[in-house]
Amino acid sequence: MSEIIVGLDIGTTKIACFVGRKTEHGKIEILSMGKSESVGVSRGMVSNIEKTVQSIKAAIEEAQNRIEGSLNIKLVNVGIAGQHISSLQHRGMLTRDNLDTEISQLDIDSLVEDMYKLIMQPGEEIIHVLPQEYIVDSEQGIKDPIGMSGIRLEANFHIITGNIGAAKNIKKCVDKVDLIVDEMILEPLASSEAVLNEEEKEAGVVLVDIGGGTTDVAIFQDGIIRHTAVIPFGGNVITEDIKEGCTIMSRQSEMLKVKFGSALASECQDNEIVCIPGLRGRDPREISVRNLASIIQARMEEIIEHVHYEIKNSGFEKKLIGGIVVTGGGAQLKHVTQLFEYITGMDTRIGYPNEHLAPSTKIENITSPMYSTGIGLVIKGFQKSAKLPVIENEKAAKNHSTKRKGSFFESIVNRSKAWFEEED
Repeated sequence: MSEIIVGLDIGTTKIACFVGRKTEHGKIEILSMGKSESVGVSRGMVSNIEKTVQSIKAAIEEAQNRIEGSLNIKLVNVGIAGQHISSLQHRGMLTRDNLDTEISQLDIDSLVEDMYKLIMQPGEEIIHVLPQEYIVDSEQGIKDPIGMSGIRLEANFHIITGNIGAAKNIKKCVDKVDLIVDEMILEPLASSEAVLNEEEKEAGVVLVDIGGGTTDVAIFQDGIIRHTAVIPFGGNVITEDIKEGCTIMSRQSEMLKVKFGSALASECQDNEIVCIPGLRGRDPREISVRNLASIIQARMEEIIEHVHYEIKNSGFEKKLIGGIVVTGGGAQLKHVTQLFEYITGMDTRIGYPNEHLAPSTKIENITSPMYSTGIGLVIKGFQKSAKLPVIENEKAAKNHSTKRKGSFFESIVNRSKAWFEEED
């Protein structure tokens, strides 16, 4: 069997595990999926280790059992999100010692590694260092400097930071299930790989991933990530609003939101009523669908206002030709795209994670927006594994040239010694 990559999405409402492999045509085939209810995560952060461990174990076991034969999941790519996530811009510089050799992936990796050494605020650590554009000997605007010649290599970086404790708690949960974290990936970056194409990233686009606990924002322009943000509101807050506004139980309010919810009250009929069973010995409750939509719309407007603020804050508002792509579980709300367009004035579409999926993927509802992050984690895993052979080859070539250089100098020394000995 070809290489297998596993993505583990530890969300606020669900924990989902995706097992994928690459087809001969370069597409991703999802071989299996496991899902369980998330009971130990709040707003993207682990709040109860033991409950989260149980949920992860259930999702992993389901994914393993759905595949014929024996599959032992060991390495996983894990998503990280939460309101502790922040970002900053920084410029790095590397002075090369040889103008004759071409700039290689090793030079870029060296520049990236230097960024990881930046001193952060107490309790924070760097999660991702994302190169935006390169400068070679003062020549700016270079997207890929590999193969070029130059002494001074500089780069502008988008650096994503997070809380050390939050990252350690995720790793601890994964360790307790006897799994190894291969890489921790920011969730909006994973989602963007699943639902956006290169043309959209080039034109300028905003990815909005509305999850259960948070809403993640990633802005791309010129094929480069320009801005990331995490808004501490998601689908769970809407469920809570319905619970309080209609005085019903959480389970009933979640079902109401999923089955009858709409982000636009004006699109609902005045006389449409939903009947909710009452508690034991009590009469059933009648709830107006229009009132339900009004509650949802009020909270969705708040979330979209936050998103709009982040778009303005990025400085790229006028350059985003691709508009907004909404994904995640919250994207399944009726009329959500119309509300986004009304508030932001930008074209909006729903993002489905089928951009890189092979047609042979037969798992039911796998292309639902709620699975964008999990599928994106698998895609990011394949991107990393594709880079490794190139880096290893470059390291081997560098070591080989160093050995040859050493043997050349050694031969000169040996000849000199022999010459002096002959003179004596």
